[in-house]
Amino acid sequence: MNKTTAIDACSALAHDTRLSIFQLLVTRGPEGTPAMEVARLLGAKPSTLSGHLATLKRAGLVRATRQKREILYAANLDTVSGLITFLLRDCCKGTGTECLDLSALLPDRGAC
Repeated sequence: MNKTTAIDACSALAHDTRLSIFQLLVTRGPEGTPAMEVARLLGAKPSTLSGHLATLKRAGLVRATRQKREILYAANLDTVSGLITFLLRDCCKGTGTECLDLSALLPDRGAC
């Protein structure tokens, strides 16, 4: 990941509705959720939601797959992992000896 891509991802998440969409998609898992279901769960207008999903998709934070007549959206965790790695790659001057282990922040849930 480069600086421009990181800025795009951070900018996409720097909006209340888009952050809520992304967090919802993370909880829904890799199989994806139809846009109308996302709108229903968040109480958002479908027309407004469409623009937010497009912004998140352009930033690489969500992926869309067509399943018959629906488009399913899912969080792209590879992009988030890349963003976190980009932000922390020089932690502790690259030694990592005193850096916080981010995996310790997550509850132990086994493999996703």
